Amino acid sequence: MSESNLSRRGLLRNGALIGGLAAFGGALQTTPASASSTTAVPRGTAQSAAGTVDIPNKYNVPFSVDDDELFVFAANFKPFELGGNDQGREAHRYFDAVFGDAIRAKFPNIKVKYATWDYPVRYEDLAKAGRVPDLILEDPRLRIDRDLEPLGWTQDITALVQNAGIDLTKLNLGSVEQIKSRSDGGLYGVPLWIDESLLFYNKLIFDKFRVKYPTVGSTYDDVFKLAEKLTRQDGIDHYKGYMQHPDNYLAMNQLGLYPFVPGDSEQPAPEDVKVNLTTPEWKSVADNLYRFLMIPRNNFTTVDDFFKGDMSFPGHLAMAVNSLSKLNAYALSPYYIEADDAAQYAEWAKSVQIGVTSMPVLSRGARTIYQPDTRAAFIPPQSKHQDQALDVVKYLVSEEMQTRISSYGMKAVLKTDAVVNAFGTAIPELAAIDTSAVYWGDNAVITNYQNTEYWDIPLYKVFRQHVLKDGMDVASSLQVTEQQDIPDYIEAQVARGLTW
Repeated sequence: MSESNLSRRGLLRNGALIGGLAAFGGALQTTPASASSTTAVPRGTAQSAAGTVDIPNKYNVPFSVDDDELFVFAANFKPFELGGNDQGREAHRYFDAVFGDAIRAKFPNIKVKYATWDYPVRYEDLAKAGRVPDLILEDPRLRIDRDLEPLGWTQDITALVQNAGIDLTKLNLGSVEQIKSRSDGGLYGVPLWIDESLLFYNKLIFDKFRVKYPTVGSTYDDVFKLAEKLTRQDGIDHYKGYMQHPDNYLAMNQLGLYPFVPGDSEQPAPEDVKVNLTTPEWKSVADNLYRFLMIPRNNFTTVDDFFKGDMSFPGHLAMAVNSLSKLNAYALSPYYIEADDAAQYAEWAKSVQIGVTSMPVLSRGARTIYQPDTRAAFIPPQSKHQDQALDVVKYLVSEEMQTRISSYGMKAVLKTDAVVNAFGTAIPELAAIDTSAVYWGDNAVITNYQNTEYWDIPLYKVFRQHVLKDGMDVASSLQVTEQQDIPDYIEAQVARGLTW
């Protein structure tokens, strides 16, 4: 979505995020998946009063955490950031509604202190002040190595989880394995929910051109035929047939392919980090998306074109693979959009009649969808309230809380009849949309990750640089990315002092 369409509050937060990433030594990901880093900062000991730690921040907003408070910090899930404002109100609406109120009711003796990135505090502020969160809700796929590990805020909680009676075998397998793949041979976190990817389609466009809707279990071949039919001109109106983010498509691929080659250590030296993107499996995955990108006048811009995005007019994209949180926003749930943006979203919504089904599968009869876009709970080793934090985590993966999470429009990691049936019941705006596909299928499970170290490598080079800009074919783009771009990237990051 272009900046011109964002509320002033959203622009301020985006500016703060850019500043935060710059403070970490990186840059905001726009075209490249450029580096962001955290550097471990010696923990301070200064306290403003006995039992209270003040946390200075760039906003100069008073913020402190008491020693007897369970400090919960959430990051990298947009709904957590909504509801605050530039006059000083902290964002806590989504956390309290989905998690906080239930946690406080369940554990009346626990004093919960909550904050979210980045207003008013960020990771580096907490590190400098010496008050490490007791519980962190984060994206394990990208942020363990980028943020948590460099700060020393990870620990293997395998034994803690077992002793607490948390049965990981009952949770989403793809999410558990995803966390393990980033945990250097251990388990750094516990999955809580998934911002699942689905196929959105605009019924108005399908009806206009008398084309049948996609259905649960549709293959990429099926959807490709629809995309060709619906990429068309009608008077002065141009319609695109299909958008799927090429970076996510590769990184979360449905074969569970991992780009790193296993070596002799879970923490290899940077020069020993090897990748392989030129196997027949990687090529088949890339070829599958390439054909969509080559449909004339279906040029890739953003999956947000489904609602408005970069297109001149709303409602001119027939299909897009996008996330559940976006579905809730497009349905106009106030939990998922800013109040300042509600009128603009409502106007765009007049051009879209939302349909949603499972994302395409690779072959007829297959049920494997993306690797999960997981959010997980982490308990740093510095936490002074580890027992309380673990009690909360155990509660969060209970059927009671997983049902609650599902009711607020997120895919839970525990799949029971009660959890599935509760989906979206707390979001009345979803009532008119058939969401039965949310729990359909199985998330791809990442494999062959032992003895590897995860680097946030520039997979964007494959499609967005070499195919869409350079005009390369798939085989060449994979080869150049593997043999030139990624080694150069790792070397450059090492020169900057980064070791993830």
